[in-house]
Amino acid sequence: MNTVVYPGTFDPITNGHTDLIERAARMFDHIIVAVAASPKKRPLLDLETRVDLAQSVLGHLHNVEVVGFSNLLADFVKEKRGNIILRGLRAVSDFEYEFQLANMNRVLAPNVESLFLTPAEQYSYVSSTIVREVSALGGDISTLVHPTVANTLKKYQTEA
Repeated sequence: MNTVVYPGTFDPITNGHTDLIERAARMFDHIIVAVAASPKKRPLLDLETRVDLAQSVLGHLHNVEVVGFSNLLADFVKEKRGNIILRGLRAVSDFEYEFQLANMNRVLAPNVESLFLTPAEQYSYVSSTIVREVSALGGDISTLVHPTVANTLKKYQTEA
């Protein structure tokens, strides 16, 4: 059985993330969406909210599990008995950084492979950073995120 770990901060989860996860769910037995605490990135949404949103958005996928984590990814993958790390590549500019991460993970977890998927064309420009910025400035993010995510972002930004 292949267990795929798809790590990210998911601050917030976007339709681009969902697209990759849905496609991976058709290819693999078990997908673990690993929501990283990432305190150095200073996420807008707290870890519990990011996990809850991902669970809500992905609830229709029966072979997908959403878990928060705060340790080294290679250790988390080993704990979960994962054998593949899934990463998304939106543009060529993502490749160099992702290539470095894949090589480091290969050193830390030699039995784990890295797999890269590209999002559907309509999501190739979507990032969590862009979604947060557009939302904060009052823009329409309805085509970029699930309605639950859009509502949560509005709530967070009216409270800020």
